[in-house]
Amino acid sequence: MTAEGHIIFAIASAIFAKRAELTPELASGDWWHIVPAALLTCLLPDIDHPKSLLGQRLKWISQPVARIFGHRGFTHSLLAVLGGLALFQMNVPADGPLPADVLQGMVLGYLSHIAADMLTPAGVPLLWPCRWRFRLPILNSQKGNQLERTLCMALVAWSMWFSPDMPHFGANGWPAQLINSVQSSFNRALNQRSAQ
Repeated sequence: MTAEGHIIFAIASAIFAKRAELTPELASGDWWHIVPAALLTCLLPDIDHPKSLLGQRLKWISQPVARIFGHRGFTHSLLAVLGGLALFQMNVPADGPLPADVLQGMVLGYLSHIAADMLTPAGVPLLWPCRWRFRLPILNSQKGNQLERTLCMALVAWSMWFSPDMPHFGANGWPAQLINSVQSSFNRALNQRSAQ
């Protein structure tokens, strides 16, 4: 995925996370904290690629990381997210100058990058150092980025449309209701088909 796609995908993720109230901090957080924080870290996993937008500007970091881990290795894994959180928590006290919504926005931006790269044929090694690749290859970078741009803009539109009045995220929240709705629609279609 291109840098442009990652930025738009991060914006969509931040809008969705805030409107869906994924965590109490994001629900009560400030838009001006969450979105810039997500944008700050949405390109960070590509520090392992010296020709990436960030890698070109930080070659002194990018080249050693690329040599050690390769592209889409450690930096595209859940271990990197956990490691970054652990380091961050060690350096910043709980009552420090950085609000909780900013920290969650930064994690959200990083995770949005990993999720977006899962939409490509190469996928990502979420369980690194295990080499299994997790992917849902609906974007092919060889055919240009028009499909990527369209998909990411559609996600922004959908996340803006997402109603904040929907039930909260959780066992009885909107994901469960969405799944139940799809399942009941599917069952109705099967019943109609078998009645014919």
